[in-house]
Amino acid sequence: MVATGTVALFVVAALASLFMAWAIGAGSSGSTPFAPAVGANAISVLRAGLIVGILGFLGAVLQGANVTEAVGTALIDGVTITATAAIVGLLTAALLVAVGVFAGYPIATAFTVTGAVVGVGLALGGDPAWPKYTEIVALWTAVPFVGGFAAYATARTLRSQRVPESVAVPLLGGLVGAILANVGFSVLGPSGQQASVAGTLGPQLGLPSGSTVVTLVLAAVAVGLLRFDVGRDEAAGQRHFLLVLGGLVAFSAGGSQVGLAIGPLVPLVGDGIDLPVFALLVGGGLGLLAGSWTGAPRMIKALAQDYSSLGPRRSIAALIPSFAIAQTAVAFGIPVSFNEIIVSAIVGSGYAAGGSGVSRKKMINTVLAWLGSLTVALVGGYLAFTAVDAVV
Repeated sequence: MVATGTVALFVVAALASLFMAWAIGAGSSGSTPFAPAVGANAISVLRAGLIVGILGFLGAVLQGANVTEAVGTALIDGVTITATAAIVGLLTAALLVAVGVFAGYPIATAFTVTGAVVGVGLALGGDPAWPKYTEIVALWTAVPFVGGFAAYATARTLRSQRVPESVAVPLLGGLVGAILANVGFSVLGPSGQQASVAGTLGPQLGLPSGSTVVTLVLAAVAVGLLRFDVGRDEAAGQRHFLLVLGGLVAFSAGGSQVGLAIGPLVPLVGDGIDLPVFALLVGGGLGLLAGSWTGAPRMIKALAQDYSSLGPRRSIAALIPSFAIAQTAVAFGIPVSFNEIIVSAIVGSGYAAGGSGVSRKKMINTVLAWLGSLTVALVGGYLAFTAVDAVV
């Protein structure tokens, strides 16, 4: 028999999680994936918000388990996050993200959630999980440089007169196809695990390098389709590729960001609450969907218009590394900020055109907001839980 108090605390924690999911959908996962496409006039703001919500929900359900487990169990050692701690941490992070949404600045969600969870964990008497922090900081530090440089190099290639776009765009499509062939999905793996299309179909071919063969085949199919599309109408082919990339990034955002919302609930499941993690993923995905549909348009406009004036080439250059980095983070179960990924890529692609349209003031303010949100979330989570624990 589950105690009434336990159920009540879990319900409150779940509501805080839904609020966090809404804030993420309205800010990070809901705005960033299609912002370059909107900036390139390939899709309207409202339609982008609608599509990104659906794809984000699917990503949350099919890919969200890795980051969810990491946020719920790997950020603090020595203690288990309690229902009260989860509530305080989620509300602290969600309030910061919501402030960013309404102020028009993309707060790095991963920074706020990670800081808040670590803060309440330390207040509980836990120990820092230094190995996990090393992984997280390494990725967060590498994202602006790797993503920005990759976007810069891709944009320069697309602008080069030496490589025709009828060749460059299909080849980039082949690269995306190869990455997609190795993306993990929960429906392809055994219970509690994920598997890729290449990893699943490869062994069935009976070849030592079956996975590589599947990867090359899917890459070749992507090259052929894009070559045909661009050959018919170059501008339309670019727009179609851009929309596909936006969809892939939206899907990846759901798989990564849902864990930031529902991760703190994981320690509560099984402790008097019999609820599968899949149910948490569905609930978190619905929260992302609601946020994308109700709050994302404001942030889509901010990213699409305020950071850089993007054309189709620079938008493509921004989304390809964003997709690759996002899937890397999902595979390793590392919480990552989609705002950091996309903004870095947008700026990198912008500098390929001599820095035109890139707002340095906006970028400086954004970086300061990221660092400030991490600090405020950590300190705020620690102090808030200490105060609540003293009263309760």
